[in-house]
Amino acid sequence: MKIELSEQEFRYLLDLVYIGNWVINSTREDDDRIKEYDGVESLIFSHCLHHRMSKLVELYQGELIPSRAFADGGIHEAIEQYEDVVFFEILAEELALRDMDGEPMTGENYELLKERINAYLSEFDRYGTDHITVDMED
Repeated sequence: MKIELSEQEFRYLLDLVYIGNWVINSTREDDDRIKEYDGVESLIFSHCLHHRMSKLVELYQGELIPSRAFADGGIHEAIEQYEDVVFFEILAEELALRDMDGEPMTGENYELLKERINAYLSEFDRYGTDHITVDMED
């Protein structure tokens, strides 16, 4: 297979591949990583050597991986922004479902659930986690 990309499109592809592998493998232990995704990431990043982007790849334990310069270049800020949004959306949905006594979403309660989720999201937009408390039982 051959894919033709401009230099800028290739640079975007590097970000996408890195983020995808991060999502799949970052929470796994070394012996539990999905090596096939690591391999694809290594293959894509190997093309940096031929596109005046050698600073974005480095050799580690015999494999080409995204370099420290790449990882420190702002990609993790994009990942963190995504994680923040997902965190608050999941938290809002879980709290709204809890408020409804754990009833699953149905056509009948969809609007109510949506209102509760939006109320929580508004609260989180204004105050972040400052107003969240957890009662710990011993």
